[in-house]
Amino acid sequence: MTSTEPVFEFPLDLDAVAATGRTRALHEALRAAILDRRLRAGSELPSTRRVANAYGIARNTVIAAYDLLVAEGYVVTRAGAKAVVAEIATRSAARAPRLADGRLHARWQAPSWSSAVSTDDAWTPNFRLGVPDHREVPFDVWRRLLTRAFHPRHGAAFGYQPPHGRPRLREAIAGHVSFARAVACRAEDVVVTSGARQAFDLLARLLVVPGRTTVAVEDPGYPTAGAAMAAAGADVVPVPVDEEGLRVDALPREARIVYVTPSHQYPTGVAMSMARRLALLDFARERDALIIEDDYDGEFRYGARPLDALQTLDRDGRVVYVGTFSKSLFPSLRMGYVVAPEWLRDALAAAKERADTCGNAQVQDALADFILEGHLARHVRRMRRVYAGRRAALCEMLAGPLSRWFDAIPSEAGIHVAARFIDAEAADVLLPRVREHAMGAMPLRALSRREDALHGVAFGIGCVDESMIRERLAVLAKALRR
Repeated sequence: MTSTEPVFEFPLDLDAVAATGRTRALHEALRAAILDRRLRAGSELPSTRRVANAYGIARNTVIAAYDLLVAEGYVVTRAGAKAVVAEIATRSAARAPRLADGRLHARWQAPSWSSAVSTDDAWTPNFRLGVPDHREVPFDVWRRLLTRAFHPRHGAAFGYQPPHGRPRLREAIAGHVSFARAVACRAEDVVVTSGARQAFDLLARLLVVPGRTTVAVEDPGYPTAGAAMAAAGADVVPVPVDEEGLRVDALPREARIVYVTPSHQYPTGVAMSMARRLALLDFARERDALIIEDDYDGEFRYGARPLDALQTLDRDGRVVYVGTFSKSLFPSLRMGYVVAPEWLRDALAAAKERADTCGNAQVQDALADFILEGHLARHVRRMRRVYAGRRAALCEMLAGPLSRWFDAIPSEAGIHVAARFIDAEAADVLLPRVREHAMGAMPLRALSRREDALHGVAFGIGCVDESMIRERLAVLAKALRR
C-alpha cells in the first residue's frame, strides 16, 4: 500500500487474492464488510481516488468494484454526494462463523448474488438489462391455457414426469427453435430446464472435473454461466471480445469448455462474425473442446437475416445450445431448455432428475399450447416492433444529444444496446450521472474481470418506453453538459 493512513476500519488485503482479480477481490471484501455490519447502513464510502492511493491500485478498479456494489443494491448513490451503504436485511453475524466453519465448501462461504434479483413488488420503468416488457404478454390467452392444463381430466400430468420435460413441450420447443433460429433438432434432443441458469448448473455438474477443467468465458460477459462453472471447480478464464465477438485467437489452449453468446453478445451486443464462428468450431475440433451457445434473446432481430447458430454449423456434436423464455415472455416463468448432442442427452436428463425431477407439468403443458397454437410467434413479432422503436429512440439519443460522451456499439438484435465512452478517462464523472438519470443501466466494467476492460454502459430497453427513453436521456445529456 502507498499510504499508512487507514481508509477502512478493518484489514483489507488485496495482494493475497490477486488471482481472482483486484476488482472482484475489493468488491467481495466490501460486500462482506457490509453484510457483517463492519460497514453500517448510511455510512459513506471513501472516494475512489483515496482508496486507489491507499492500496496502490488503479482508480478504475475501485470504480468498477463500487459499481458492482451499486448494481447489487449494497450501495446507493446521490447526486453531488458520496456513495453510502444501503439499508439491507442481514442475519446476525455472530452465528455465521460457527455454522459455516467446516461445513460450507470454501466456494460458497461468500456467494455472490445477481443484480437481476428484485425484492420490489412494483414494476419500475428503468434501463435494467435482461428484463422484458411483460405488460404486452397476452395474459388472457395464458390464463385460458393454464386453466385447461389444470383440468382434472389430465390426470397423468399430476404425477411425476419424465426429467427431460413434457413430450408435447419438447416437441413445441424443437419446432420453435427450428423455425425461429434454424437450429436443427428433434424433440428427443431437447431437455427442459428451470430457466437457462439451471441449464448452466447442470452442464457444469456434468462437464467440469474439479481442479482440471478450464472454461473460457467472454469478457465482459454474462456472470452467471461462469459462476456455475467456477462453483463446480473449473478454472474460469476471461477472454476478450471485440467488434467480431469472442477473440478465438485469445482462447487458452487448455480450454475444454467455451461459453459464448454469438447472436447478441452479452453485454456489448455485437454478433460473432462467420469467420469467428468457423474458427471457434475448428478450435473445438482440434482441442477436443465443447461449446456452450447461449441464445438468450436471439428472437429479437432488427437487421438482416441472422447468421447461422453455432449448433446449426456443428457437425461433430460439440455444441450445446441453451435457450430461455425469460426474454421472449417473462423471467418468473422459469422455463428454459437445452438442445443437447446425442451423447449428452441421457446424462443431462439424469442430472435434471436429481435436481428437481420434472418441474411444473401444468405450466409446461400451457407453454406447449402457447407455442403450438402460434401465440408465441405472434407475441415475438409484436414485441420485435415495440423493441425496434425503443432501440431506434435510444440509438437516436446516443447519436444526437449524447454523442459527445458515448459511441453506440453496433448491434442488430436483443433488448439492450451498449455504448462505449468516447473518453475512458472520464468514466468516474460519467457513471454517477448515468446511475442518477438512467437508472438500471449497467457499466460494462462491472461485467468484466480484466483490468483493461472496455469503458461504457449497456442500456436495457425492456422496461422503458420510447417517450421515457428520450426524456431520461435528454436529462442525462443536460446533466453532462453542466
